[in-house]
Amino acid sequence: MRKLLFFVLAFGFVFSGCKKKDQMDPCEYDACALKAPASEIKQVEDYLTAKGLTATQHCSGAFYIIDEMGTGATPDICSYINTKYVGMLTDGTVFDQGTFPQLYPLSGLIRGWANTLPLIKQGGKIRLFLPPTLGYGNRANGSIPANSVLIFDLELTVVQ
Repeated sequence: MRKLLFFVLAFGFVFSGCKKKDQMDPCEYDACALKAPASEIKQVEDYLTAKGLTATQHCSGAFYIIDEMGTGATPDICSYINTKYVGMLTDGTVFDQGTFPQLYPLSGLIRGWANTLPLIKQGGKIRLFLPPTLGYGNRANGSIPANSVLIFDLELTVVQ
């Protein structure tokens, strides 16, 4: 009986460490895995220079200015969030604004938001300057033309 118990425990121990490479934790997220091309980053840099703005560049190619860090919880890719936001094009056209009607998974938002919102905490405010690759890319979305640099003023109101 002891040999059988030992065999079962040993078998379980040996195979418990076997995990397929594609079975990753869904909350593990590499915000630097996708980087905007240099030409798109240059577009954002040119805009910032023209407006006299100093922003920090994220490893993904997004640029941001943190207005308020916030004091609450810090989101991760598996968090559900709510924000107050204004989305603009570089010509100042507001294409969307409001508050999410419900909590929304950070993983379901555009890459630029998913990459940069974890830089602040609940109650924080951040301004984002996103190259097209981190926004809607080469496809139009409503009143947003394809290949648009996007600007967002965001207040992170809820993190769960």
